[in-house]
Amino acid sequence: MASVEGSSAGGDSACGATACLSDGGPGELCTSKAVASGMSLLDRQIEQLRRCECIPEREVKALCAKAKEILVEESNVQRVDVPVTICGDIHGQFYDLLELFRVGNFLPETSYLFLGDFVDRGYFSVETFLFLLALKVRYPDRITLIRGNHESRQITQVYGFYDECLRKYGSSTVWRYCTEVFDYLALAAIIDDRLFALHGGLSPAISSVDEIRSIDRKQEVPHEGPMCDLLWSDPEDMQGWGYSPRGAGYLFGADIVKAFCHTNNIEIIARAHQLVMDGYKWWFGKKLVTVWSAPNYCYRCGNVATVMELDEQLNYQFKTFEAAPPERRGIPSKKPPPDYFL
Repeated sequence: MASVEGSSAGGDSACGATACLSDGGPGELCTSKAVASGMSLLDRQIEQLRRCECIPEREVKALCAKAKEILVEESNVQRVDVPVTICGDIHGQFYDLLELFRVGNFLPETSYLFLGDFVDRGYFSVETFLFLLALKVRYPDRITLIRGNHESRQITQVYGFYDECLRKYGSSTVWRYCTEVFDYLALAAIIDDRLFALHGGLSPAISSVDEIRSIDRKQEVPHEGPMCDLLWSDPEDMQGWGYSPRGAGYLFGADIVKAFCHTNNIEIIARAHQLVMDGYKWWFGKKLVTVWSAPNYCYRCGNVATVMELDEQLNYQFKTFEAAPPERRGIPSKKPPPDYFL
C-alpha cells in the first residue's frame, strides 16, 4: 500500500526466487511473454536480476567494467534534471526495491536519484547492487547512483556484503569487482541548481559545492576528512558542529545548514543515512530532509519507506510504501541477519 504527501519547494545464484510484478500499468516490471531470443545481453541480465537471480561472475566483471566507463565521466557533484525521484537507503532489501519501482514507476518512464547504501544488512545486496548497476548501464541518463558510507571495502567486510559474495559466488572476486565500482560513484548531486543531494551530510572542511568538485573521489572512503564527512555526517537539533557518535563524520546544526544553503543558493538539502520511522523527516524549517527507502528495515524495524518525487518546477511530493508482502518476497536459505548496529 502506498500513500502520497506533497508540497512546493519553491555464477549460479543461491537466490532464485521469482519476484515479478505483474499488476500491469506503466510501472510494470515483468513482461507477459518469455524473454525474446533476440534480447541483448544487458536486457537479459536486467530480466534475470529482477527475478533475483545472480548473473555469472564473468558477466559481473564485464558489467562493472562498463559501469566504470560511464561513471568516470560523471562529476563529483552530478547534475540531475527534473523531474526526478529521490530514493534513500536500500540496504540489500531487493524485494522492497521492486516495491519502490512499483510505487514510482520503472525506468525509463521515471528518472531516479539513489542516495547510496545499496548494500549490507539485507539478504540480497548482490542482486540489488547489480540490478541498479545494470539499469545505470542501460539508462545512463535516467538513473544516478551516488555513494553512501556502506559503499566501502571496510564497511562491507563487516556488515554483510562481503560474506554474501562469498556465499553466492564461492570467492571474493565479485565483491572486488563491485567495490572497484564504488570508487567511481559520485559524492553528491545538484538538481536544478536549487536542491543539493548527498548521502550523509555537511563537512566543516567544505563551505561551497565547488570544493566538493575538487575531491579525488576514486579511492576507498577515508576515515576522516571532507569525503568521509559527506558520507557519514548527520543533522542534529543544535547550533554549530558536534562530534558524531558514529565515530566518523560530524553532527551539524541549523545554522550550518542555513549558511551552506545561503552560500550556494540552495533551497533544500536532501539526504539519507538515518532510519526514520515515517520514511522521511524534515529538519530546520524544511531546509533539509532525510529520505529513507528501506521499509521494515532489517526485516524487523516496522518503519515505512518513502521516495521524494520532484516535478519540473521542483514541487515535491512524498510517496510512502510498505515492505513487499509475503507473496512477492523471496525467502533466502540462510540464518537471519546478525544484530548489527542499526
